[in-house]
Amino acid sequence: MTAAAVIAGVAGALALAPVAGISGVGIARTNETMQSNLADLTDGTTPGVTTINDAAGQPIAWLYNQRRYAVENDQISRHMKDAIVSIEDHRFYEHDGVDIQGTARAMVTNVLAGGVEQGASTINQQYVKNYLLFIEAKDEDEQAAAVEQSIPRKLREMRMASDLDRNLSKDDILTRYLNLVPFGNRSFGVEAAARTYFGSSAAELTVPQAAMLAGMVQSSEYLNPYTNPEGAKNRRDTVLRAMAANGHLTAEEAEAHIAEPLGILDAPATLPNGCIAAGDRGFFCDYVLTYLADKGLGRDQLLDGGYTINTTLDPQTQDAARAAVSRAVDPMATGVAEVINVVEPGRDSRNILAMASSRNYGLDLEAGETVLPQTSSLVGNGAGSVFKVFTAAAAIEKGMGLETVLDVPARYEARGLGTGGAANCPPNTYCVENAGSYQPQMTLREALAHSPNTTFIKLIEDVGVPAVVDMSVKLGLRSYEKPGTFDSENSIADYMRNANLGSYTLGPTAVNPLELSNVGATLASGGRWCEPTPIASVTDREGREVFLERPDCEQAVDEGIANALADGMAEDLISGTGARAASVTGWGGRAAAKTGTTESHQSSAFLGFNSGFAAAPYIYNDGTTTSPLCTSPVRQCGSGNLFGGREAAETWFNTANMLPAAVNGVLPGHDPKYDLGTTNAVLAEVVGMTETAARGVLEGRGYHVVTRTVDGQQPQGRVERAVAEGILERGATVILEISRGYTPAPRNTEPSPDPAPATTTRRPQITQQDLDEVAEQLRDALGL
Repeated sequence: MTAAAVIAGVAGALALAPVAGISGVGIARTNETMQSNLADLTDGTTPGVTTINDAAGQPIAWLYNQRRYAVENDQISRHMKDAIVSIEDHRFYEHDGVDIQGTARAMVTNVLAGGVEQGASTINQQYVKNYLLFIEAKDEDEQAAAVEQSIPRKLREMRMASDLDRNLSKDDILTRYLNLVPFGNRSFGVEAAARTYFGSSAAELTVPQAAMLAGMVQSSEYLNPYTNPEGAKNRRDTVLRAMAANGHLTAEEAEAHIAEPLGILDAPATLPNGCIAAGDRGFFCDYVLTYLADKGLGRDQLLDGGYTINTTLDPQTQDAARAAVSRAVDPMATGVAEVINVVEPGRDSRNILAMASSRNYGLDLEAGETVLPQTSSLVGNGAGSVFKVFTAAAAIEKGMGLETVLDVPARYEARGLGTGGAANCPPNTYCVENAGSYQPQMTLREALAHSPNTTFIKLIEDVGVPAVVDMSVKLGLRSYEKPGTFDSENSIADYMRNANLGSYTLGPTAVNPLELSNVGATLASGGRWCEPTPIASVTDREGREVFLERPDCEQAVDEGIANALADGMAEDLISGTGARAASVTGWGGRAAAKTGTTESHQSSAFLGFNSGFAAAPYIYNDGTTTSPLCTSPVRQCGSGNLFGGREAAETWFNTANMLPAAVNGVLPGHDPKYDLGTTNAVLAEVVGMTETAARGVLEGRGYHVVTRTVDGQQPQGRVERAVAEGILERGATVILEISRGYTPAPRNTEPSPDPAPATTTRRPQITQQDLDEVAEQLRDALGL
């Protein structure tokens, strides 16, 4: 080929290059894209590593697409800059982003070859190409376009490289380049490379270390020092000689470094990626990602954004919780697991301190591992009698006191509350029997401690199923309102309200263990609900805090009601179903609690709390089959005997005993009116009044009044007793029992104007002579 033909070929390529096979609108779009790319290149933002820390500031997990830590110019060793310039672009500080001489020579070579064989890329051009490849490209087609071997692509790259030189200083371009390029073993950028191969930093890189990394840029995979140590050393030595040739080293210094070994770590110091490496913190880590996604900060953003996520996870609490659940339930147990969440009570915050499962977090199912969100999703067959707390809360809210006496029948048949239940139940009736023998009557406080089923079925009948469902949602079971939680159309709450199922008080529905723990925190915080959060703060790569939309805390129930219920629940650990576990674990603190066991022993739970600690250990079937559960050890079995007062309760105490906040926690005091309750107080108030006065008091408070007469101790016409039909709420009926009066036998104290014979028998007077005669007769009769 003649020289004229070569020049003509180059000219033809240049003429076609700007259009790159397109015209008109396409050219404008290409130019617009180039300007957008240039703006991004100038900004220099690159994907980074998001770090998730615990409350002590220790990392528990990392998330990234590219392991990269962007550093400033003064945080990169001078040796690294000299090495990369010497081997990749020794005229870097002289040209304007494009080496025209080298490019012209390459283009002539390419025309002669009939294609593209030489690149003559400057550091600017390499930065453009790598940025388009690793940052801008969204799919394989865009990645292929970024490295396409064509003269049009090369010329666009040159134009952007030249523009870049006009917008940034040489130091800025070099810093961006070194922060961007890959160095193999999943390390991007010089800081990650220094950590990976030398356990060092970009600022501390020595001459031979810098030379090795600079040499790897040519082909980071091929020149991997762990798989091709000879090739990596030869390339390093080439860089060292180039540094000497460019005046950055003397020849003697270069040769001395060439004699040194690579000096790399025994194995690359790679970084785990994702929650899978978080160990027993994995369930918490997974919930952090779910929580942030719900707040608008999705996983894709976290993988590239280089955020710092500071969480509420307390290491001491997490370790205590994990030890307790794995002690209670073997991590390898077939088909059964225990979970626990620890939530910190607070009137204006609700930090999640721990999330643990007896299962190990991982992907090996045969080793008993799982990545399912066991701690924070609807799982299991329900919390059982723990739900009686909601019925008690609804009753107290409607006026019942802790000392109100309730009936405890051995069997109760309710109509209108569903069907089925105990054996031999009539049609259209819900029948309930107690699991054990109880006294015929208990106070509400005693009923919370001893948990008779029939009492709470009668109680939910009185207060109404909707009121109890509403109470459970207000106190913390917020997911029960989400559509589709019961079936494809209904939420759990809607279904229970509409079907009016009395069984709701016995806790037969799947439960979110995190929400159940938060119920305890709500009661411990004076009835104030707050969203449980795993996040203390999130900051971006610039250190600016990221705003997260969070719902305001709200007063779910009156503080007096919450405090009274907490006081009533404290009896469970003194004389109730939780007392045994408190004793065997050596619990010496103060807490409120409720045990729970579902029908057929398919799950069990224990809700406990005080001012410093709230948690609800929950044991349930977590496999593909549902079975009764047995105790000691916890396992699936033919007929269950697992109760909430066993392993679930022991888990709570074994966790709490390790935490000063729990051991030293207190329960709030409560207004004594909640002992008698509004019911007893108002009814006691009218005793002794006239019917008219009592009626006025009660009707003035919105009650319907009926009367009946009874024998009594009060004077005739006065109120002997007032009795409410069911829970005393506005519109309820009160029966006034009016005394017929008590009149003692009359005494005659006035003299009769006309004396008459006595109408009563007078006692005869006995003389000593009479006594002597009787005595003589007795002696004769006895022969004395």
